[in-house]
Amino acid sequence: MKDKKEFYNLLTELDGQPFSEYQQLMGDFDFSRYVIKCAKIEIDEESPHPIFSIRVPQTIAEIPEYLFDTPVRRTAMEDLLLRRFTANIEGIANFDHSGVARRHIQASSPKQKIVPRNALQLTKEYIEIRFQIILPVQHVIIDGEAVAAVDGEMVRQIFFEDLPEVVSNSLFYCNIDAEETDRFVNNMEDADRLRQHLGASGQIGFLAEGALVTRLAGEDFPDYERLAPISMDEGLVEELEVPHGGSIRGLSIPNGLTLILGESNSGRVDVMDAIAQGIYNHIPGDGREAVVTVADAVSIRSEVGRCIQNVDISAFASELPDGGNPAAYSTKSAGSFTSQAASTVEALEAGARVLLFDEHSSSSTFLSSDTRVSPLLGESSRNTLAARARQIVDELGISMVVAGSSLIAEFIPIADKILKVENFCISDITEEAKALEITPSTVANDSATLSSLLSRSRWVMPSSIDPSIGREDLVIGTDDQDYIQFGRSIVDMSEIRQIADVDQARAIGFVLYYAKLRYMDEGYPVREILDLVDRDLSNEGLNALARDPRGDLARPRRYEVAAALNRLPAFRVSHVTE
Repeated sequence: MKDKKEFYNLLTELDGQPFSEYQQLMGDFDFSRYVIKCAKIEIDEESPHPIFSIRVPQTIAEIPEYLFDTPVRRTAMEDLLLRRFTANIEGIANFDHSGVARRHIQASSPKQKIVPRNALQLTKEYIEIRFQIILPVQHVIIDGEAVAAVDGEMVRQIFFEDLPEVVSNSLFYCNIDAEETDRFVNNMEDADRLRQHLGASGQIGFLAEGALVTRLAGEDFPDYERLAPISMDEGLVEELEVPHGGSIRGLSIPNGLTLILGESNSGRVDVMDAIAQGIYNHIPGDGREAVVTVADAVSIRSEVGRCIQNVDISAFASELPDGGNPAAYSTKSAGSFTSQAASTVEALEAGARVLLFDEHSSSSTFLSSDTRVSPLLGESSRNTLAARARQIVDELGISMVVAGSSLIAEFIPIADKILKVENFCISDITEEAKALEITPSTVANDSATLSSLLSRSRWVMPSSIDPSIGREDLVIGTDDQDYIQFGRSIVDMSEIRQIADVDQARAIGFVLYYAKLRYMDEGYPVREILDLVDRDLSNEGLNALARDPRGDLARPRRYEVAAALNRLPAFRVSHVTE
């Protein structure tokens, strides 16, 4: 292992040499307080930027062990250190001769949600962080031709000025605000304790009084001009104790079928989105720190145009206009009804125990029908969610939250709890609503058994999961969490709104490839594949997904992995078993 001085001399010698000479930076280099490592550098400047890692021994970093002595606290502390690293990178941007800021160091940049990542690992022995370096080039004349060459002066600045400053300010505990750190870690532990309470008490969600749930359209950051805290009638409020925050007042959402009534601009849509995003813990100051939902809740939306492969939607339709077989429905472009029916069945196949629906993002014909005119229309070949909801809850043990205004009246007679949201204030109107004379929907065709929704197993055709393009056997990437490139296919995830960020979307692509290599050829059905991948990620971590070192993956849920698989245009089912 070369030391710091030898590394400096090497950079001096490389100045002006062809770009390919950067490969001499591969290896381990001892900088006294930490070790820099690089396993692979391509010879072409157009190739992906190399991944470097820095390992700081705990004898130097001195992160107190109580800050990461449980898995939950470790995830929080790793997230905080990564945020600090990214923030300090932003502060050392270099400016070129044109005055343009050039950030040669790039690291994963978490948003509001805290999820396990592979960018930073914290142990009792060390901290290791992975990041990219855009190796600087200068154009020099060699043999009469302008070529890209090593910029020795700039690369020395990166390794001997920028990185030491970022590492020291980000990862050394002596330079970290201890009070801020405790608050960050304790906040996540409190949220986790709330989620544990939900599972133990037969509830699916908790909305803290005063939580800030409004968000900018398309963004995951608060809109401070429009933020409105949610409130609730005193009769709905209960107090829960958490380890660090003391007593937290709020509303618990019970198991069963809960209905949330309200106009779309009343705060109802915001509350439903907060419930959907409550599967993740949020950073202090987000406003949703104490809005938590059980981890197996899935938001189901209508997606016109999505592909469907061999999904049994016979519980919702006995025949279809396009002539497809409802018991094994496939299409390249689904309609609003069939897309939401398929997404519901797929979520159940993946193991979801809570389903979330809002009329704002649902098919009106899937949610309900108008029982006042149904007799005039004759016998229907479709069963709406309103017709099936009570069965799904009672027979399958699935909980639901359905929200809306004009389209969900038929859920009122069968709901366990009915809440109203008006001007971000939540009230219980169960008795008032039940007093209305509303005729519930009935099942139009009961030939399909609901048990098949959970017992039916689809088996993947491994050859349909192909991430290659030409000579490249692995092409997976995304610049946007709404789309994943998987080989020649583009997977549209724009209606899958429970993806935390682009790192999680990218990891989903790698999970599909990992599952193909490890389990699809072995003949496991989809549900068991998801079980096995979950087990491996828990035991081996995210680094097991990629062949080469990466620092840009965040752990996905099984439900979003299943959603990507089901939306992969090339995906095919080999056979189905009961």
